[in-house]
Amino acid sequence: MSHDTLQRPVRTGPAPGTDPTPRRRKHWSGRANPLAGLGSVLWLAVVVVPVYAMISASLTHQSEALGHNALKPPSHPTLDNYDTVLHNGFGHLLWNTVLAAAVVVAIVLVLCVPLSYVAVRTRSIWSGAAFRLFLLGVAIPAQAVVVPLYLMIAKLDLYDSLLAIILPTAAFAMPVSVLILTGTLRDISEDLYEAMALDGASPTRMLFQLVVPLAKGGISTVVVYAALQAWNGLLFPLIFTQSDGPRVLTLGLFNYVSEFGVNIPALLASVVLSGVPIFVVYLVARRALVGGLMGVGGK
Repeated sequence: MSHDTLQRPVRTGPAPGTDPTPRRRKHWSGRANPLAGLGSVLWLAVVVVPVYAMISASLTHQSEALGHNALKPPSHPTLDNYDTVLHNGFGHLLWNTVLAAAVVVAIVLVLCVPLSYVAVRTRSIWSGAAFRLFLLGVAIPAQAVVVPLYLMIAKLDLYDSLLAIILPTAAFAMPVSVLILTGTLRDISEDLYEAMALDGASPTRMLFQLVVPLAKGGISTVVVYAALQAWNGLLFPLIFTQSDGPRVLTLGLFNYVSEFGVNIPALLASVVLSGVPIFVVYLVARRALVGGLMGVGGK
């Protein structure tokens, strides 16, 4: 090898004919999808227009309710309907509904999280049978068993109480909750379980220190789902309660219905006020809710 070859400088720049500046990576590629955009606009209209019509009608006077165009803003908006609702026992109805929803969520979480954990981690016949039994509950509508439930509630002396609403609502929310949680827990890596087992962790410690923190998406989904079942439920409050003491928001709507007519603006104002709390809960937990429903809550 000659001396000139040893002294030849090494090329460190870009090769000849190449662009010395790196190309920026494209963040989006592909063509626009006008059908998807049109579908999104139509779906937005389907959701927004009824909400707008409800709020608009709740701001009208009772005398203008029947002849009012739902898509036209009220000419003389008023808050008298909301004042009527707030002074017609709305606070009592709201408290009963919040209490019932909170207890239903607590019961569902306390029972469904350990059950889903056992169904995922245990390969015994009994755990599989219990899981299939809960899945069978998805196919049983509440209307089909309302008469046996009524007899059970009466035998337990729970008729006309909040427990008569809470217990059946929690029972019928559990099958779907178990289905959601088992899908979430299956996303947790097996290596994490083995690592905690090597550290000497018990199954109970794994549940609270591993499963619960990594299953926040599925748990949030179950919380919103169970709360919605209790918040919007009408069948159980209608059948299992009678007096004003355990009355909830869905039954409170009948306060504006009489044999001589319906106070439509006050009724819709009550619906608007009833939907605000659960809508706030959805806004807070919407990301976890969507992630849990897609089965990726544990990741």
